Amino acid sequence: MTKLNSLQGRGIYVDLLNYFKKQGHEIFVVFPNERRFNSKSILNKENGASFLSVKTLNLQKTSLLEKGLGQLLIEFQYLNSIKKYFKNDKFDLILYSTPPINLVKVITYIKKRDNAYSYLLLKDIFPQNAVDMNMIREKGFLHRMFLKKEKDLYNISDTIGCMSEANKKYILNYNTEINASKVEVNPNTILPIPFFYSTEEKETIRRKYNLPLQKKIFIYGGNLGVPQGIDFILKAINETTEEHAFFLIVGSGTQFKKISDWFKVNNPMNAKLVSGLSKENYDKLLAVCDVGMIFLHKNFTIPNFPSRLLSYLEMSMPVIAATDLFTDIGTVIEKAECGYWVESGDIKSLKKRILEICRNKELFKKMQKNAKHLLLSKYTIDKSYNLIMEKIKA
Repeated sequence: MTKLNSLQGRGIYVDLLNYFKKQGHEIFVVFPNERRFNSKSILNKENGASFLSVKTLNLQKTSLLEKGLGQLLIEFQYLNSIKKYFKNDKFDLILYSTPPINLVKVITYIKKRDNAYSYLLLKDIFPQNAVDMNMIREKGFLHRMFLKKEKDLYNISDTIGCMSEANKKYILNYNTEINASKVEVNPNTILPIPFFYSTEEKETIRRKYNLPLQKKIFIYGGNLGVPQGIDFILKAINETTEEHAFFLIVGSGTQFKKISDWFKVNNPMNAKLVSGLSKENYDKLLAVCDVGMIFLHKNFTIPNFPSRLLSYLEMSMPVIAATDLFTDIGTVIEKAECGYWVESGDIKSLKKRILEICRNKELFKKMQKNAKHLLLSKYTIDKSYNLIMEKIKA
């Protein structure tokens, strides 16, 4: 769940809301204000947009018990705050994402009160993802409870926007009661901006982070948790001997300490670990790297589609995706000829692809061009906006 208290910055949600605002729509945003920040629920306004931060329990970086309890309570906390702060406002569209899945009462209330259209941006398939990662027991009490909430959320949604074709097929296959006409592909999208750095500027940024100037930098940027299959990331670093390849890991998450400890013990000469950066600094660093990497745990049975792909494509970077067999992100990359897919755990294939990108200059240039083309043809913010507005106007 995103803390979205401003329309400043960049990202799939900020870009979409800014695009709505640019088209003349009035924006109201509700987001969690976690207990650790020691702040009450409060309503702020900025440039015509309203931001309601709702005091909740800690939902991230906390114990599983508090995280679970917080997810169960957030529905009532949101509902009470909306009734208090937005009682005189009428909404035409309710736009929400997963996670969480337990906002059915909130959506039902606004739909009934305002006759609003409900549009779900499906960014995660819960609770199956938690089952895949052994976080909850399949067919146990929690699993059954969350399955009901998931189905209730799909039922109350007028449209379900999925990240990819594999997402769409999964939802329809495992929720046969859903009318197929209400499910469509509405992928992660961004508003691309140009990044131009001279050779000297790029070298300055690389030196700032003690990165080699002559090697190709293979970067993984994002969450460092169980879903990323951290062990395979470390195995890739440990077993890749290509002299022209250097790995850069940037991020934070529950597995960061494990990775940091591994770096301290092994002291790899072909890799560097950097803790999470601001979006601005991350983009600057990303702009001087060469190849983007995506890792997903091999045990996933749901088709994830990480949004970090867009950041790589924006920088015209070839992409290597090491994932499970169910996501179609690798299919998308290979069809666009802007990178490669390998199965998570297949170190031989991963090393082969790294070698090809490092040593084939013409291939690398072709992939760079195709990466930017894929972004501009499939993943720009106007496409998401238009899909949503078509439903409201129908």
